[in-house]
Order: sequence, then structure tokens, then C-alpha cells
Amino acid sequence: QVQLVESGGGLVQAGGSLRLSCAASGRTFSSYVMGWFRQAPGKERELVAHITSGSTYYADSVKGRVTISRDTAKNMVFLQMNSLKPEDTAVYYCNSNPPRASWGQGTQVTVSS
Repeated sequence: QVQLVESGGGLVQAGGSLRLSCAASGRTFSSYVMGWFRQAPGKERELVAHITSGSTYYADSVKGRVTISRDTAKNMVFLQMNSLKPEDTAVYYCNSNPPRASWGQGTQVTVSS
């Protein structure tokens, strides 16, 4: 059974930074495209960024402000978020892209104006 555990969220002021971490256990995701997703209240979950073995993708809404990275040896994925905006407020989740594992509990990111 694969488990995904996200951490690193919090409450920050607009313009601040956070670094999210995702630890995967149960199987290795080194060969998978790994992504960060987010779900804001009343909205559907959306892809924020994903990383392959040689490339990255970013949603237009976060491009230039976030960086996704991974440590395949530790089976971890990270999301460095800078210049945060109130509209970034959401619960952030990691999973493969497309999602294959059960969703973790996510980590709450709240950006105050």
C-alpha cells in the first residue's frame, strides 16, 4: 500500500515563501511523473506542477514562482513556493501524474493579504 505524506504548509503573508515536502512509502516512484496538486475551497483539485526524469511542468498560475524537485533516493518530492499570493491558498497534495495512489491528507497553505 502506497502512502503519501505531505508537510511544510502553513500561514504566511503575501510575498512569503514555503517549501512543501512529500514522502512516498510503500513503493518507489522514481520511474513515475510526480506532481503537486492543490484544492481550494469550493474548487476542484488542480495540477500545480509535475516533474519527470528530465523536465518540469508548471501551471500558468504559478509559473516563475514555484520550483518542483525530487530526491529519488529518498522517494521524496518538493515544492518551493515563492512570492505567494492569497489565491495560492489551498490544500496541497502530491501524487503521481496521472494519480495512481490514494491521496494523502495534504498540507494546508494559507496566504494572507
